[in-house]
Amino acid sequence: MYKMIAMDMDGTLLTDNKQITEKTKKVINLASKKGVKIAVCTGRIFASARIYAETIGTKTPVIASNGAYIRDKDTNKVIYEKYLKTDEVLKLAELTKKYGFYPHFYTYNTIMSEKMVFSSKNYNEWNKVLPDDAKVNIVICSSLKDKVLEYNGKIIKMVVASDESIRINELRNKIQNESNLSVVSSFPNSFEVMPYGTSKGNGVKILADKYNIPPEEVICVGDSENDISMIQYAGLGIAMGNATEDVKMAADYITDTNENDGVAKAIERFVLNN
Repeated sequence: MYKMIAMDMDGTLLTDNKQITEKTKKVINLASKKGVKIAVCTGRIFASARIYAETIGTKTPVIASNGAYIRDKDTNKVIYEKYLKTDEVLKLAELTKKYGFYPHFYTYNTIMSEKMVFSSKNYNEWNKVLPDDAKVNIVICSSLKDKVLEYNGKIIKMVVASDESIRINELRNKIQNESNLSVVSSFPNSFEVMPYGTSKGNGVKILADKYNIPPEEVICVGDSENDISMIQYAGLGIAMGNATEDVKMAADYITDTNENDGVAKAIERFVLNN
């Protein structure tokens, strides 16, 4: 019997227009009533993920920032947190700017950058339809170095995005090869840098251990590269129908797409036995 389900958000739990279908909510609630622990596991920061976790309607801890920050949305208790060192942040900022990109640095509720592009632009658009208490704080500053020092010790991750695929891959490879940091992608045109050892798989393990649930009783569902670690950790790793090929290869089962209630159908099959 499976006792915990961890779900990615974008491309998995959420449809393409960033909604959770009524069927998916209903099925997740039925699983919760059976005693199954429900968790959201996302690359998004906590402030952005929390409102979707609340929308589900169950007690849903949030594994945010690819496992670097875990928080119970109902009690606001921080279960786990791991931050980049300030010298690491400053080196990443300098290197990224040398490549001609605008780095974005994140705390659990804030994005900071010197220009509103890609990540900050997306969050700014999402903010427009969110209540004030659910908005992400976006800081566009003239000196990223000064802002980083202001948030000393509270930077969770860096995100770099660009349409220049060759250059961005060069930068990603350089960071992977020359630093002791975790690097992963949520989308094809971007990558994220977190403290060493950070992954969704580790985040799910920390939460499962808290509940004394072994891996074989955990289901993880995802669609992108950053979901592979949790899919490999889980007793049952499930790829969405819209997942990338490497995710499908890592999974034990492939469900329907995020547009066709893939999460709900997987839960019905393996938890509700419908």
